[in-house]
Amino acid sequence: MSQNIINARITFRNSPIHVLEKFTFKDIDEAYSNFKKHSGLSECVILQTCNRVELFGTGKNYDIEKIKKTWASLAGLEDAAFKENLEFSENKEVYHHLLKLTSGLDSMVLGEEQILGQIKKSITVARQSKFSGEHLNTLFDKAIRIGTRVRNSTGISKGGVSVGSMAVKLAEENVDKLKTKRILLIGTGESATLVAKSLKKRAYEFFISSRTIKRSKAFSETLGGKPIRFEDVLSGFDKFDVLFVATAAPYFLVTFDRIKQAMNTKKNGIMILDLSNPRTVDEKVATLPGIKLMNLDQIAEMVDKNMRNRIGKVSTVENIISEELPVIEASMKRLEAEPIVKEVFKNIDSLRAKELQKALQMLGETDEKRVKIIEELTKAVVESIVSTPMNNLRKASEQGNPELLDAATKLFDYNKKD
Repeated sequence: MSQNIINARITFRNSPIHVLEKFTFKDIDEAYSNFKKHSGLSECVILQTCNRVELFGTGKNYDIEKIKKTWASLAGLEDAAFKENLEFSENKEVYHHLLKLTSGLDSMVLGEEQILGQIKKSITVARQSKFSGEHLNTLFDKAIRIGTRVRNSTGISKGGVSVGSMAVKLAEENVDKLKTKRILLIGTGESATLVAKSLKKRAYEFFISSRTIKRSKAFSETLGGKPIRFEDVLSGFDKFDVLFVATAAPYFLVTFDRIKQAMNTKKNGIMILDLSNPRTVDEKVATLPGIKLMNLDQIAEMVDKNMRNRIGKVSTVENIISEELPVIEASMKRLEAEPIVKEVFKNIDSLRAKELQKALQMLGETDEKRVKIIEELTKAVVESIVSTPMNNLRKASEQGNPELLDAATKLFDYNKKD
């Protein structure tokens, strides 16, 4: 039975940040130990970022239900929590997913560079701690090299910004001394996450509010910001200079009357950036003196100008991934033959060395130069005899021919070890 490469993941694509946060591992070393001990995985790599929690593993007898149970236990959740959030892939699908990650196609922001560094860090930690092995080390090394080449050759990582970072950039351009202003972010979804990341990256302090204080606190623990009750926000807009509104509601949260009341007692103006779809800021607030309002359409238009170049590179990146995928697949299959190949070379070389010593004793040969010549001769003979069948065995493995591997196992009396 061959090794299977698996990937189980919770990502921003199917889980908002406040849900995704529940699936994170507080102690990575403990998570590694538990997965290897309880789920039938022989190798593990954990990738954990603000936008994703992913487990890569190898195993001949892994059990996805045990993986879920172990994950749930580590995160303090019920098994049922994975029903709508977990994505699962095997073998070729895993290779494709990892290549998309390293190339920047599966990031919240197309071509984002940070994920490549996070992947490098994850495999480094796993390798140093001996949680990964030959299979995952090979897979990640190849995926990282391909991802780096893709980014360098296509420029997919150049010239783009997210809606969130563009909104922050617009605030910087329109508000003097922004670092001295009181900033409020309303929402904890995808757009709010992008705003928070940009604010945090630029070292801005901000307040975060959502419909429940619990959700605001969970968001702040991961992405920063000071939690504030939603009720206090609705009656206290006068306390803020910049509002980023990135939430969902079937009605206006930031109403004309609320902002008008705030401006009655506020000396300075307010910049409001509405990233919601549908809009949750009443457009009439823009008619009030001192109010600067920008909506999602205006912000997105500026983002599109920056992102157009990246989007044009996607098909090129996908073509490179399609070309590299069979190469990675063949390399991973080839690994199935390596244990027996190494064992055969090891055993034959041991036999060669043993018989060489017998021959030298019979000859009474002690001249170092002559001994070295004879030793190199025996190595060359063994290499010429064994190399061709071993290379054919590797090729058979690449082509997915388990029959030849099984025959070689019996022929060379090799005992497979899980």
